Amino acid sequence: MMEYFTRSYHTPDDRYKPADNNNTISTSNGSIPNSIRYYNEDELTIPLPNSFMPTKPNGEITYNYYPMSSSTSSSSYQPSSDYVQQEEEWDRDALLDPMWEYQQKKTFTAWVNSHLRKAGTKIEILEEDFQNGLKLMLLLEIISGQPLPKPDRGRTRFHRIANVNKALQYIQSRGVKLVSVGAEEVVDGNVKLTLGLIWTIILRFAIQEISVGEHSARDGLLLWCQRKTEPYEDVNVQNFSTSWKDGLAFCALIHRHRPELIDYGSLDPNNHIGNLSTAFDVAEKDLDIPRMLDPEVLVDSSIPDEKAIMTYVSTFYHKFTGKNKLEKAANRVSRVLSQNKENKKMADDYEILADDLLKWIDHWMPIVSNRTEEPNSNGLKNRLNDFRQYRHKEKPPRIEEKSQLETLFNTLQNRLRLGNRPAFMPKNGKTVKDVNLAWNNLEQSEKGFEEWLLSEMMRLQRLERLAEKFHRKCTSHSQWCQGKESILKSEDYKSADVHTIKAIRKRHEAFESDMDAHQERIEQIVEIGKELTRLRYAKAKEIAEKCGEVVGNWDKLEVLAKERSERLIEAEKVAGKLDEIHLKLAKQLGPFNSWLDSVKEDLTDLVIVNQMNEIEGLSEDHLKFKETLPEAVKTLENIKTLESEAKELVEKYGLGPKLLANPYTDLSMNKVEGLWREIQQLLPERDHQLEAERARQQKNERLRDLFAEKANELGPWLEDLLEQVLSARLTSASTLESILKALGDIKHEAILNKHQLDELEKINQEMQENLVFESPKSKYTMESIRVGWESLMTSLNKVSNEFENQILLRDSKGLSHEQLKEYRQAFAHFDKDSKGLNEEQLKAFLISIGHAEDPYELFLKLDSNSMGTVSFDAILDHLTREQTDRDNAEQMIEAFRLLANGKSAITEQEIRSELPPKLAEYCLQELDSFHDPSDKGFDYETFCKNIFIQ
Repeated sequence: MMEYFTRSYHTPDDRYKPADNNNTISTSNGSIPNSIRYYNEDELTIPLPNSFMPTKPNGEITYNYYPMSSSTSSSSYQPSSDYVQQEEEWDRDALLDPMWEYQQKKTFTAWVNSHLRKAGTKIEILEEDFQNGLKLMLLLEIISGQPLPKPDRGRTRFHRIANVNKALQYIQSRGVKLVSVGAEEVVDGNVKLTLGLIWTIILRFAIQEISVGEHSARDGLLLWCQRKTEPYEDVNVQNFSTSWKDGLAFCALIHRHRPELIDYGSLDPNNHIGNLSTAFDVAEKDLDIPRMLDPEVLVDSSIPDEKAIMTYVSTFYHKFTGKNKLEKAANRVSRVLSQNKENKKMADDYEILADDLLKWIDHWMPIVSNRTEEPNSNGLKNRLNDFRQYRHKEKPPRIEEKSQLETLFNTLQNRLRLGNRPAFMPKNGKTVKDVNLAWNNLEQSEKGFEEWLLSEMMRLQRLERLAEKFHRKCTSHSQWCQGKESILKSEDYKSADVHTIKAIRKRHEAFESDMDAHQERIEQIVEIGKELTRLRYAKAKEIAEKCGEVVGNWDKLEVLAKERSERLIEAEKVAGKLDEIHLKLAKQLGPFNSWLDSVKEDLTDLVIVNQMNEIEGLSEDHLKFKETLPEAVKTLENIKTLESEAKELVEKYGLGPKLLANPYTDLSMNKVEGLWREIQQLLPERDHQLEAERARQQKNERLRDLFAEKANELGPWLEDLLEQVLSARLTSASTLESILKALGDIKHEAILNKHQLDELEKINQEMQENLVFESPKSKYTMESIRVGWESLMTSLNKVSNEFENQILLRDSKGLSHEQLKEYRQAFAHFDKDSKGLNEEQLKAFLISIGHAEDPYELFLKLDSNSMGTVSFDAILDHLTREQTDRDNAEQMIEAFRLLANGKSAITEQEIRSELPPKLAEYCLQELDSFHDPSDKGFDYETFCKNIFIQ
């Protein structure tokens, strides 16, 4: 029959008094020990453990007592979800079984020392070492990870009570009710109260936060033990007392998590002490779990102390579950550090590539910008060869590097956005914008440089021909002038007779005729000199001086000729009959000889033309010249007739042969006939030269036609491929992978047909070597073909990179094909110029997809580089940012805290023990500048905040 007792009270003071002065309660069977405490009814919130069930009928508190017999087993206990709150209220005055008290003191002391050893201290006697409150406060600081108020360092009872009160107040601040627990009892060394306080701390900080499924605290810990030991024979965990006496449950827990430590199959279920000793030894040696129980005491106890076993088992739970958390923390730190290392390498690669490209641009910029004229064609040829080397060998790989630089920058920015890292900002002067600006400036300077070099080459060649012609005419003039000044200054007429004077005068008239004919050569010399000066000939000053010398000598000859003519007229008072034959002959020989000299110069002049119409003009002029030859033949025949008449006259009148010498000219018939024969020989040579030049110009014309044919075929092909590449952005019917494959096919096709570009380059070079600089039938220049090829390659790399990044973003965000298709269609609709969306276009885009967000603030957020536009990748990353679980600073800090065993600083040993060797070395390098002020390790919290966007 159930026994019970009743306790009534009417005043508050009665609530905390025992039933009688002997600490016993009267029942129908007599007195029993007062093994329970009486609770204030205002604080009675949970059922009392095991033996009592209070009720409150008619204003009285009634305790129904069920005495525990020796046959009662705790295995019949059903776990309650209110266990933590129930057990926090310790029985102040309850009697404690001596065996249980021994178990609890040993277990609780070991548990406390497992934490105090982190601070390099320990306790020996539980109820004595906590009396001054110092180690109690230290214990709470270690297990909570939070600082407590500064303890009082005095040794009086007052200081001890104050320190214990600080510890109790902190426990209460963590939501734990300490009913009727005073600091005085702890200071006085009350064993039961001290054990109850330690049990409350164990519950709050070691067991309460245990959660398994929907169960927590004691129930959660029991459920965890049942799940972990379920596969093992002879193990049936139903409670925290008798279920553990045989030691198999402890061995099963260890074997489940560390099978290499225990050979479970070799255990004997009947050897309880042996099994317990094995489990406790392995836990202490290999798992660093201190021995909290004695195998003999546990086996000898009919009902082992539940609190001692719960405390010991909770250390296994935290050890094994903490290991998983530690591994997860290590994995998270490893993953983030690996990503950080790769991102830094990409940033370093970008800096190196950008610096090298900018140095290359700085090297070539002054070269292609230099328009300084060269003094001769050899220097200009060297510059032209250097420019061709730059165009064909230097620039193409740099174009690829520039494309790689942009791809590297975009990929790095995407990785940083997806990893929740700050955007990469290159050093000053090395941004993509800076590189593009320097590249554009280089191309602007390069534009037209080759044409300038070629036109300068033509100018120098023309100058060299003109200078050669100038010096040749000057040499011919100098030869003509030799001896003329001495003749004009001669006074031979003073001793001559009238016939001689007349002859001298006639001779002088012939000289004046020759001067008139030679005047044209002087004018040509002057005109050539002016042309050389106008064309900026390097030796224009020498040419001008030579022209001045020629004109000065000519003016002097004219003055001397005029003076001699006047003197001869004055001296001619008696003139005989002039030999009309000699005079006519002299008058015809002089102009005819000058004409022959001029014809000889024209026939020996170099044939240099650049176009077909020029050679046609020379041929036509040459044909007209040959048509005048019959008239020259008549002139030559007239001269021969006059020469014959003079001979006949001398022979007829028997004059001396000395008179056959023509007194009016130095020219002889032999010389004129010799010049005439030379001209007859030069005529066919000139015909051959003109024909050869005609053939060369015909070859050049074929080169022009071949270039036009190739260019007109290659140009539209390049434009069509470029249109396919650019239109890929607007395609919405296909998947990203199919579009990317199509772009790869286009690039493959382009590379397969690059030989057409190389062939056209060879034709263009051959044209330039033949001084052919244009092809009127071609719609494209070589420069436009090159630009088209470069645009195609750059666009292919850029668009392919955009789709690769979209695939990466789609996969990382878990987007469906339909979602991505909708966003792409809307973005392409508003991105008219394929340069990204400005602020107004972004606003329209957001409206079109039904996304409610301030477009101005979003534009400022996404346009981090102030480019004036935002890309599709940046918008897509923002729209899907909340859909993925990304690493952040808080997660990293928590991960490091687990690795550091709860400390605010992490040591080198802790890093090396949990991270792979390479990542540990990298982590230590990165943490080198984050030393903790206390010099106890590294400040990982500041390090994590620097990695992630705050």
